[in-house]
Amino acid sequence: MNLQLILGNFALILFVAMVITGVIWCLDVFVLAGQRRARANAALAEFDANQKRLVGDGIRPDGDIAAKRAMLEATLVRQPTWVEYSGSFFPVIALVFVLRSFLFEPFKIPSSSMVPTLLVGDLILVNKFDYGIRLPVVNKKIIQVGNPQRGDVMVFKYPKDPSQDYIKRVIGVPGDRITYDNKRLTVNGVPVQYEAMDDYLSDESLVYNKQFLEKLPNAPHRILNMESQRTINLNAVEDFPHHENCTYSYDKFTCIVPEGNYFMMGDNRDNSADSRYWGFVPDENIVGKAVFVWMNLGNPKRIGGIH
Repeated sequence: MNLQLILGNFALILFVAMVITGVIWCLDVFVLAGQRRARANAALAEFDANQKRLVGDGIRPDGDIAAKRAMLEATLVRQPTWVEYSGSFFPVIALVFVLRSFLFEPFKIPSSSMVPTLLVGDLILVNKFDYGIRLPVVNKKIIQVGNPQRGDVMVFKYPKDPSQDYIKRVIGVPGDRITYDNKRLTVNGVPVQYEAMDDYLSDESLVYNKQFLEKLPNAPHRILNMESQRTINLNAVEDFPHHENCTYSYDKFTCIVPEGNYFMMGDNRDNSADSRYWGFVPDENIVGKAVFVWMNLGNPKRIGGIH
């Protein structure tokens, strides 16, 4: 699932804006403000000298001299408009950049591969620090905090095109043996238990799908199955790094997750392009953990945690 931000690579845009406004702010504080002050002092000294000469010549000053002097000073020390705006925007941009780079980042869900957990139009918050502190823009981890766990809903850079952000559920962590047989998971030889639920009515297609509670240890969650679809579409399987770790058959596949990688699947199992088809997600592609739906303009009742 591609999580498209309105302005594309917003992190880079925000970083560039922060640098530009920050440079202008620093230039004004350490250089331009002093130059304006020096010019103002020189002009005020000349103004005072002129007034003194007029008084010495017996000429009475016209108007409020103090007010004229204050207006002259204000005009000369006033920031240019472009400097004033930059100085005003810089702290706001810097705060937003730090918050979304190291704490929480907003995304919007545009497709249905994570239904019923996440719906089209959900606006979500992604925790950026649970899986380690990463440098913004380049996404390089600099401080280890924790690792993704089975059942987490995770945002990551799509391995085939890192410019795109995807969201899926973590099914396998490094070293796991994942088998998906007849639409049922087995993790490290232990079958995952399933509980049938009421059929799910899709808001998009108005079609009922089979719904189950998938009891992944410590992370039970709902999934959907389409009876008309196979367990896997072999024609859609691509070549990907560590492809040799996987074996495929008509209605089953098994993958051993390599070190430093994760196996991801959508909760809408038969309507999700995921690790079954394009492979594993390397650790360096991780963006963060999806934790909260903060708004859905078409369905305000969606606000709440992600499970």
